[in-house]
Amino acid sequence: MELKSTSTDKQDAKEMNTDDISKIKEEESSDASSSFLNDSENETLADETKVKATRKDLQISRRLFHMANGFIIATAYGITFSHQQIVYFCGTIASVLYLLDQVRIAYPERIKKFERFSKYLLRAEEQLKESAAVPYIMANLLTIITFPKIIAISAIYTLAFADPLSAIIGIRFGKHRIVEHKTIEGSAAFFITTFLSIFIIFSLHGITGWEMWVTAFGVAFIGTCFEMIPLKLDDNLTIPLFTAFLLWIFCATLGIAA
Repeated sequence: MELKSTSTDKQDAKEMNTDDISKIKEEESSDASSSFLNDSENETLADETKVKATRKDLQISRRLFHMANGFIIATAYGITFSHQQIVYFCGTIASVLYLLDQVRIAYPERIKKFERFSKYLLRAEEQLKESAAVPYIMANLLTIITFPKIIAISAIYTLAFADPLSAIIGIRFGKHRIVEHKTIEGSAAFFITTFLSIFIIFSLHGITGWEMWVTAFGVAFIGTCFEMIPLKLDDNLTIPLFTAFLLWIFCATLGIAA
């Protein structure tokens, strides 16, 4: 009887060990499967929340879009639209952009389907806050409302071309840093583009002479220095307003009828 009992106990122990081993294997398999799923979920989440372009990236599509918008607004104001018409035009665009931006921020899950397009225009820091498009159009509108036509057009062209070109040149070819995020090459591009914008617009409106040269050089130089200041403000807002203000001061001081 004792031998039979001992044999039965061994068999039970063996079965228990077998059951324990099976459970351990199942747990390990479950953990491995869970780990695999978590890794897959993390990879999916990483893809969905993949960091988009920052200020350090060229993001050519965004720069070209920036140029095109400023060019269209300034050219339309200079050739086609009256002051009242351009104010209505920019005001309407500003209102629509602001509403769309608020919808984008408030309902990110609804806007996700457009991510394949927006990734070319938005930066990483703009995913959960207002995009640069709103201050951009608002600055154009305020510049047009506040300053004389020639000054406003020159300032908008400066924003349209000097800002993106300086970024492209600075990122692509900048080797000599002046201050944080600013290089000699990028700042030189900003200066030249600003100077040419003022020179061309003033010349087309019959403003020539040494006064125009001094104004174009002075505004371009001071504007370039101002652009180096690390302000916690959107440069889409500050560049056209500050440029227009400088132009207004120079024109008033030198007697230029703008």
